[in-house]
Parts: sequence; structure tokens; C-alpha cells
Amino acid sequence: MTEPITLYERIGGDPTIRRIVESFYPRVQKDPLLSPLFPEDIRPTMEKQRRFLTQFFGGPALYTELYGHPRMRARHLPFPITPERAEAWLHNMAAALDDAGITGPIREEMWSRLCFTAAHMVNRPNADERDTN
Repeated sequence: MTEPITLYERIGGDPTIRRIVESFYPRVQKDPLLSPLFPEDIRPTMEKQRRFLTQFFGGPALYTELYGHPRMRARHLPFPITPERAEAWLHNMAAALDDAGITGPIREEMWSRLCFTAAHMVNRPNADERDTN
């Protein structure tokens, strides 16, 4: 009996994760909703994301080895993540997946996980929602 191949392996491993990260973060830096949440020197953030996505999609536990359990929601609480920002994050991630050539059932599987995670990170209402309450 063979062990199931992970999503990480099915997308091509580290080279594909790197393509996604290298495409995603320049987009984030240009996005008016997202850029204020990120440091000017984005390289350390990119490396963290590479480690996280590797682990998130079933590859080696690179993030945990260096930073401990991801606890993503807790780590993101200091940042105002609105539904609008989560959608912007997903929009930029979709473009990065396009750039990496991720299509078909693999993309659907990845997208499902990314959408769930983006929704889970939301910790503030949109600005217009605050104004009406």
C-alpha cells in the first residue's frame, strides 16, 4: 500500500510554491487594501509564507520547525482583516495561482482551503459595516 501523494507534491513542490509566493507579494504591495498591512521589506514575509504554504499543502513542516504552531488566526489578530481585505487577498492569490499554472481539480482543492483560511482570518467588519451599526 502506497502513501497518498500530498497536494504539495501534486503541484510540483517547492518550485511551484516559490512561483506562487513570488507572484503574490508584488501584487499585495500594489494593492491599496493590503499594502498597509505589510512591511516595506517584504522578503522576510515572503519566506514565512513560503514555509507556511509548504506545510499548509502537505509538504515538510518548515513553518512549524522555525516558528512553532502556525496559530494563524492568533498571529493575524493585531492586523485589521476585514471581509473586503480577505477578498482582496483571495483576488491576488487567484492571480498568483494563474501565474503558477495551477488549474483543474488541484486548483479547486487549493482554492477551497485558501477560501476557508481567508474567511477564518477576518477579525473586523468592513468600514461601511461599522458606520451602519
